[in-house]
Amino acid sequence: MISVNTFSQIQTIGEALSAEIRLEIIYLLLKHKRLNMQEICQSLNISNGALTPHIKKLEDAGIIKTQSEPGVRGLQKLCSLELNRIFIEFDPVNQNANNYSFEIDIGQYSAYEVTPTCGIATTEVIIGEVDEPCYFAFPERKNAALIWFAHGSLEYQIPNPLRFNEEAIELQISMELSSEAPGFAAHFPSDIHFAVNGTSLGYWTSPGEFNDRAGFFTPNWWFSNLGQYGRLKMLSVQQNGTYIDGLKISDVTIGDLKIDSRTPVTFNISSPKDAVNKGGITLFGKGFGDYAQGIRSTIIFKNTPKTNPPNLLSSTQ
Repeated sequence: MISVNTFSQIQTIGEALSAEIRLEIIYLLLKHKRLNMQEICQSLNISNGALTPHIKKLEDAGIIKTQSEPGVRGLQKLCSLELNRIFIEFDPVNQNANNYSFEIDIGQYSAYEVTPTCGIATTEVIIGEVDEPCYFAFPERKNAALIWFAHGSLEYQIPNPLRFNEEAIELQISMELSSEAPGFAAHFPSDIHFAVNGTSLGYWTSPGEFNDRAGFFTPNWWFSNLGQYGRLKMLSVQQNGTYIDGLKISDVTIGDLKIDSRTPVTFNISSPKDAVNKGGITLFGKGFGDYAQGIRSTIIFKNTPKTNPPNLLSSTQ
């Protein structure tokens, strides 16, 4: 699988898939795994010269790969598929010059409080033992790609590079989430709450923990009887309220958070014991689930007419 998130990549992929004959080549390789150029020509009833530019288009897009090997009549070029999935992510925020964007790995939490069932895993192994909260403090957690717990919270420090003459007008935070069911259950609702700088923003109700297929990035060693992927949610605190995926969840505004150039920004994600739907949290990072990301944050800002920075060196007498 490849993840495509720039317009040039999208254009290259789109051009490669825009011709029917190139889709037929992909179908042939799906069916036969590996074919040489002559075999593809015979199947499509075209010449080698006509086939070559189509193969190059698919190879340039990373969809197929070719390699030369000895054949009956000298070297032959063998073709095979390089991938079986393409994930395209449109990210218009990155086109906006007035923003600061960062990505935090899910293991980089600054504080935690979790209750079993719980656990933490890298892309290669479970850290320590499951249902033992003490492993959340182990140094290996910085490499975490999957975290789950029944109740509790994780807190992260969001980078804030705002200058004295820049005013935050929106805070965006995205992450891949699901419930934490015993084993897995597609219907297992969980109220997942969010807060910034101690101010509750509201919650999203996850419908369940998903196992109907493997996650696009979930490693093969992960247990097939456990959750495989989540839902990518976009939390946005704007000037007129807080939204998840464009739906308003509270009246908390960016002004209520009082984020400026001197303000640390903390982000808390929790599954409270007193929630209406007590379904826990599974948090997917790079290497698990459907999205190749950790926790992405963006502060969108506007310039203000301030001319002099505050005097941080002044002292009181």
